[in-house]
Amino acid sequence: MSDFVDGFWSVYVAGATLVGIAACLLLLWLTARKKVAARADNTTGHVWDGDLTEMNNPLPLWWVGLFIGTVVFSLLYLVAYPGLGTYEGELKWTTRGEYEAEMQDARKQLEPLYARFTARKPEELAGDSAAMAVGERLFMNNCAQCHGSDARGSKGFPNLADADWLHGGAPEKIVETITKGRVGSMPPMAAAVGTPEDVKNVAHYVLSLSNSPHDSLRAQLGRSKFTACAACHGPGGKGNPMLGAPNLTDDIWLHGWGEQAIVNMINNGKTNEMPAQEGKLTDAQIHVLASYVWGLSNKPPRP
Repeated sequence: MSDFVDGFWSVYVAGATLVGIAACLLLLWLTARKKVAARADNTTGHVWDGDLTEMNNPLPLWWVGLFIGTVVFSLLYLVAYPGLGTYEGELKWTTRGEYEAEMQDARKQLEPLYARFTARKPEELAGDSAAMAVGERLFMNNCAQCHGSDARGSKGFPNLADADWLHGGAPEKIVETITKGRVGSMPPMAAAVGTPEDVKNVAHYVLSLSNSPHDSLRAQLGRSKFTACAACHGPGGKGNPMLGAPNLTDDIWLHGWGEQAIVNMINNGKTNEMPAQEGKLTDAQIHVLASYVWGLSNKPPRP
């Protein structure tokens, strides 16, 4: 069905375009043939605003020539470039191809700038003010939309300025995350935990792991039910960087704090995705960006 609809709209757009051009030519031809009887003073008899009289003069030849030239240009354009439905045009031009060509030119121009950074370690670059100025621009253009201009994140978007890392905070891990992206998924666990009361008890047990305000009786009851969560978060709730499972003992809450927020997570689960920057950024740009991110939560030595 979708193929039928797509094919229909392709033909519809192509037909509407050609009919519009043909209608312009028809209009020009009809107006050229139509003769309006003129009065002795060469007017049509139409008067507006009291003294604005319509004269019975033919269209100027330059105007007619320009009109015809415009139609001819439109036809040549439609032959050379895409404009008739799915027809690609003889020049095979696309917006994606134009974008990729411009990006390739931009990368070539920027290569000398990044060449002096690529051979240096991230820990060293993090202490270089020039490299960090470049890294900050990269961060603002590609990361700040989610993590914030100060990199402190918000609900659902990790804070990159602290020492809490879901997948590890080593420079090579940050490079891996930026390059390949991440998909974090917690499945709904209510069925594995038990009854709604069991879910609340587990929520209070999770709160107790970070010494957050909680109901100690519910926390004690929920401890045994936490085994359903221990496969990812570990028996002590300290998380697992290999899986991206957060540490539940550090009082850092990515998706909200409190009984209701944790109950919602257990009942509904959560899937978060960080898009891969591979292909969008060069290896050298990712290297500088990772160094900048690593430096946000570390104190590199200044040269």
